[in-house]
Amino acid sequence: MVTRREANLAILSSAVLAAAPGLAVAQTPPTLELPPPRASGGKPLIDALKQRRSMRDYADRPLPAQVLSDLLWAAFGVNRPASGDRTAPSWRHSIEIGIYVTTAEGVWRFEPQGHRLKSHLRGDIRAQTGVQDSAGTAAVNLVYVADGNRMGSTSQEDKRLWAFTDTGFIGQNVYLFCASEGLASVFRGSLDREALARTLQLDRHEFITCAQSVGYPKG
Repeated sequence: MVTRREANLAILSSAVLAAAPGLAVAQTPPTLELPPPRASGGKPLIDALKQRRSMRDYADRPLPAQVLSDLLWAAFGVNRPASGDRTAPSWRHSIEIGIYVTTAEGVWRFEPQGHRLKSHLRGDIRAQTGVQDSAGTAAVNLVYVADGNRMGSTSQEDKRLWAFTDTGFIGQNVYLFCASEGLASVFRGSLDREALARTLQLDRHEFITCAQSVGYPKG
């Protein structure tokens, strides 16, 4: 008998495969290999800055695999393979921010080094990623999670300060990508972090900073 967990993975896998034929799906552990991010394209930076805005109304339309791939690379992907450095800076090069991708089918953790998604949870938890109703309607909600262990022995206060700062860099990357691609996005700090951390089954040294909705604009 196929479980709901297995069925949801099959649904997401089928959707991604339909958008990007030939995409590999590993089952143990369940992993989706994203298509390579585009090496060029998009609007000029000045044009993207002019069009950057927060939008909370989303169409009922999923993101194609290539768009999701480019979005995650722009957010915090590897832009210098030789060193493993990223598209956004991080405090003392701690690279402490992880990105959880929530969709109608489940939750995935972005693995920048392999540019892939690793299955984390099944089921639709999008509404839990924010207090606004729109969080539950966006095609994707990115949940930014800091790993305090990567930040050394600095104080908890400083860990939170710099983790939130680094999240802001990533969030702006997402905003500019969305402006370039005609997508809607809003960066959100209003969410029940403790409840969401329990749902995501985070470790004690991990904490949620913010979340960000992404989707096609409604209308």
